[in-house]
Order: sequence, then structure tokens, then C-alpha cells
Amino acid sequence: MQSDYEKIKQAINYLCAHATTQPPLEQIAATVGLSPAYFQRMFRRWAGVSPKRLLQYLNAVEAKRLLRESTPVLESAFALGLSGPSRLHDLIVSTEGVTPGDYAEHGQDLDIRYGWHDSPFGCCLVGLTDRGVCALRFADSSKIEDELNLFREEWARARILKDQRRTAEVIERIFKTEVPTQLLLHLRGTNFQLKVWEALLRIPENCVTSYSDLANRLGIPTSTRAVANAVGANPIAFLIPCHRVLRSTGELGGYRWGLDRKAVMLARELARSNQTPGQGC
Repeated sequence: MQSDYEKIKQAINYLCAHATTQPPLEQIAATVGLSPAYFQRMFRRWAGVSPKRLLQYLNAVEAKRLLRESTPVLESAFALGLSGPSRLHDLIVSTEGVTPGDYAEHGQDLDIRYGWHDSPFGCCLVGLTDRGVCALRFADSSKIEDELNLFREEWARARILKDQRRTAEVIERIFKTEVPTQLLLHLRGTNFQLKVWEALLRIPENCVTSYSDLANRLGIPTSTRAVANAVGANPIAFLIPCHRVLRSTGELGGYRWGLDRKAVMLARELARSNQTPGQGC
């Protein structure tokens, strides 16, 4: 049986493919075999917004307007060197990058504890070292083993241990805690990737930027493609908000864990701020 999120994913894929035709609720619900009323309730519970609201966001014209309105807020955040809130409830994120030697060692002599958990965006894997969260990755039910194998490859020399209890505590802090909390990230990447990922942390909620604008803010305007590749290599989804980077045309662009998740993350942030696309940040 399909999970609610898998049905939502199917509906979002349909919305993305038919955004220009403005399909009615009844038509969208029929694609997942549900009544319009039940589908509407389920969609709001998982996406945080109505199908119509998400369809509005997927319109490239609205996304381009949001890109423009985000500019003043981003200018302040980057000028002051401040990180914007990484999520609702003021989650405080600190990062620690590995040294070049650590990077080359692929986690030599490092213990990493991991677990799979449900989240608002489907099944996710979280990985922890003594220095912080080293992974937050999403996978559809049919891809769980593939995603775990990729995780093991990236930390090939580490000891990978399953620890559902410990990782459940972190998932609670990421997605459910209603009070400010401190969370450390343990990042493994090249110096260039670390520079891009730290820049992503400066993008406040309810704001978006483009790959080219991010490159400009990093002082490397001719390196948009390299910046986009570094964004795509982000190992810690959601907490490092690569989902807030769009194409300059307003299209969603790529996303390592699926464009449907990227759309849901952005739509949830907009809905929880009581904003409509294009109102600013």
C-alpha cells in the first residue's frame, strides 16, 4: 500500500507536469485514487498548503517575483555575515568542516551512527558523529538500500553503526521541537563545497536565490556551474537549505532528493509564514 507521502509525491509530479493547465482538485485527486475532500485534507497535512497554493508557487512567474523580493534580505544577511534561520522555531546550526587530511581519509577511525525515520518529507536517513550531524538524506521506499549504500561509500573507512534510539532524538529536534535548540553539523567536503554550503546557511526561510546570484555573492560570478554542482552535492538536506536555490527563470532547477520534495519544502515555508509567493521575506 502506498504511504501518504508517496501519494502526495505522485500528485505533486502531476501538478508539475500540468501546472500551465490549472487542473481542478477533482482531477488531481483522481490521479491518486482518492476523493477530493480526503485528498485535500491529506495534502494539507503533508505539504502544509492546499494543492492550489502549491500550484501557484510552481508558476515560474510567481517564483521569479519571489526571487526579486528576496534580494534585499539576502543582501543584509550576506553583508553582515549572518546565517538566517535554518528552519522554523529558530533552529541554531553550527558547522565544523573536516580538515583536508580527514577528507581524504573517508572517515578513517570515525564512528557514525545512523537511523531511518519518518519525516514531513518522507523517509529520511540521519547520520551522526561525535562532532554532529554528518548526513540527512531522503529516499523513497524502493530506494532505501541504494541511499544507504551511497552513504557508506562516501564514508568508506568509517564504522557505520545503526542506532535508531540516538538518531530518533535528533530527528525530534529537527522536525518536531517547538523551542529553539542547538544543532551541530559535521561536514565532509572540499574547501569550495564548504564555502558554498556555509553560504546556503545564510539564506533565511521564506527567501530564495538563484544559482547565478549565489555565485555573485560568493565573489565568483563566472563559476555558476561549479556553485550549482556544490549545491547539488550538499550531504545534509533541509538543514543546509539547498532547496532555497532556484534557476534565474523561476524554475525549481535540480534537487538531489527529487523536485517534489523541493517543492513541498518551499511551499511549507511560505505557508507557515502566512505569505503568498512574491510578497517578500
